[in-house]
Amino acid sequence: MGLENPVHILILLVVVLLVFGAKRLPEMGHSLGSGMRGFKDALSGQTPSASLTSATDEHAVAAAVPVSVMAPAPASPGAPEARS
Repeated sequence: MGLENPVHILILLVVVLLVFGAKRLPEMGHSLGSGMRGFKDALSGQTPSASLTSATDEHAVAAAVPVSVMAPAPASPGAPEARS
């Protein structure tokens, strides 16, 4: 009485799909894979792989951009403007 029955696995997948939704599942898979890859790299002492630091990962790009490089916040309407 375990998960060796294919019907049990199918029921479990349907419940997971209902709980998390179809849109969220690929994101969770990507996060889980990245975490496992990072854990494996940390155990072996390697540097992070290029796929973790690629520019296609929005979260990695946002985290890699220093605050000083980001555009400054707009000044409040009553604040005097800086003159050079």
